[in-house]
Amino acid sequence: MDELYKQYMQDVHRYLLYLTGDHYAAEDLLQETFYRAYLYLESYDGERVKPWLLRVAHNAFIDYKRKEKRSKPFASIFFRNIRAPAKHSPESVLLRREELGELGLAVASLPENQRQAVLLYDYQGLSYQDAADIMEIGLANFKVLLFRARQQLRKLRERGEDDER
Repeated sequence: MDELYKQYMQDVHRYLLYLTGDHYAAEDLLQETFYRAYLYLESYDGERVKPWLLRVAHNAFIDYKRKEKRSKPFASIFFRNIRAPAKHSPESVLLRREELGELGLAVASLPENQRQAVLLYDYQGLSYQDAADIMEIGLANFKVLLFRARQQLRKLRERGEDDER
């Protein structure tokens, strides 16, 4: 379990951070994910580890959302703490952060199921089937969600470019 944690902690934490938009909530959910993975390790049936852990993280996130709905409203802000490589100039780092912040806001404005599809496929690099399995939907439905999310992001980008002119 220790090796699994070392190998996949960054990916699971990044996924949870994108979902919650809150560093502290992501850390709590990361702990919950690996706690649940430890408890249900015997139910692991030899499938690939990363999709299995992301499914556990997804389920922990869903439980978190259900609890939060009962307590207070939730605002999602994504990609705030992504850092550019140090070899770039300060200006390019600042521009990159600004672009990522705009992208994060655009992704955050998507409906939750479309946002999850983008995060799992485009940012976590999972296959269509693995991402669909994590979201517990069919493959065709996942592809439609991803297509619509990308279409919406394209429209938002075009609107932003029109506003700059």
